[in-house]
Amino acid sequence: MGRTRRPVHRRRPAHDPQTAAQARRPARRRDHPRRRVPDPVRRPRATLRLRLTIVYGGLFLLAGLALLGVTFLLFERQLSQYSEARTPDHRQPRMVIEAEDGVLTGAAAAEWVARQEAEIHAAATTSLVAQGSIALLVVGAAATASGWLVAGRVLGPLHRVTATARRIAAAPPTDGSLRHRIDLDGPDDEVKELADTFDGMVERLDHAFDGQRRFVANASHELRTPLTLNRAVVELAMHRRTASPDVIRLGESLLQINARHERLITGLLLLARSGHEIAERSPVDVADVVSHVVTQAKAEADAADVRIEAEPGPAPTRGDPLLLERLVHNLVENGVRHNTGDGTGWVRVTSRTVSGTVQIVVGNSGPNVPPYEIPTLFEPFRRLRPDRVVADTGTGLGLSIVRSVARAHGGHVSAVPGPGGGLVVTVTLPADRRAP
Repeated sequence: MGRTRRPVHRRRPAHDPQTAAQARRPARRRDHPRRRVPDPVRRPRATLRLRLTIVYGGLFLLAGLALLGVTFLLFERQLSQYSEARTPDHRQPRMVIEAEDGVLTGAAAAEWVARQEAEIHAAATTSLVAQGSIALLVVGAAATASGWLVAGRVLGPLHRVTATARRIAAAPPTDGSLRHRIDLDGPDDEVKELADTFDGMVERLDHAFDGQRRFVANASHELRTPLTLNRAVVELAMHRRTASPDVIRLGESLLQINARHERLITGLLLLARSGHEIAERSPVDVADVVSHVVTQAKAEADAADVRIEAEPGPAPTRGDPLLLERLVHNLVENGVRHNTGDGTGWVRVTSRTVSGTVQIVVGNSGPNVPPYEIPTLFEPFRRLRPDRVVADTGTGLGLSIVRSVARAHGGHVSAVPGPGGGLVVTVTLPADRRAP
């Protein structure tokens, strides 16, 4: 009361230069990649075996020190009792000691005896502590080594569980890695229970992946029949003599839609097929596959005004020829369709053998591809921006099929942005060692 209320924050003037400067700042692009915080330096961690060994050795040393201390106290007590029993009093006869420097009697003899007992006590104490410490260290080292061996034997089943889990995690589900089991033998303890639980979990995952692949294959196969019937009905209606121009144009549009659906179903079938492990492998020279695919893709490349360059070097491997042909075809098709479209585009296909492996390298020109978007290109039905597509006739499964086929053959796929734009995809497959 009686006070003039003032605002908590002072208002800026209508033409505040600081506010105007902030308003003129350009907004940060939302698609700009965020800077990753560098990971801290990871210190080497102590293994469970090392920690158990340290615990074993530490407990043994503590127990040994306690035992050595109790022994020292008992030894001190025993020497004290013996010294008190040897001390003369007025009821004992007079003590006479014949020493090197003469005969000692009375207080001199008692002092000499006390001095000798002190020397013996010190020597015995020193010997007990020194030898006891040395023995404790030797036995402690032996106990620590034994603890290391025992810990390794106890943790052996856990290492087996870890090795199996890493093997399954490192390999894709398409190569049958989920069929690995631990099958641990031994007593029915906690470690065996853990191994059996892990085996049960992996078995359920294996059944789930197989069921998913079977569902995709069966659904895709069942959908091909109505699509074939639709195409036949549309073609029949278009070729009638009484068909009007509007009916013919409608039929052409329906045939394009039907063809797109057929390509999608074919891609799903191929993706489900490549998801299984290849049981029968035959010798295949990827150079022949590259030459054949480039010849087939020539018409589409000419229509898109894209130049194809092929360098088919010797690249013998073993696998399914049809799947390998589809792999190269998808890469070339992806390079043609995702290009510049201005008459200067190109696609370069190379096959070669490098250090016991076969490499298929497909590079193309085109707009710049952000590195952080490359991993999403290999996921099903994932595409980049529409401005990268020259002809939008794909199904979004091309690179997914490439990755699945490569993994089914025991290989892998990597991609990097091209120096002047576009993408460079490298497929690495095991080479055929039996090839001449």
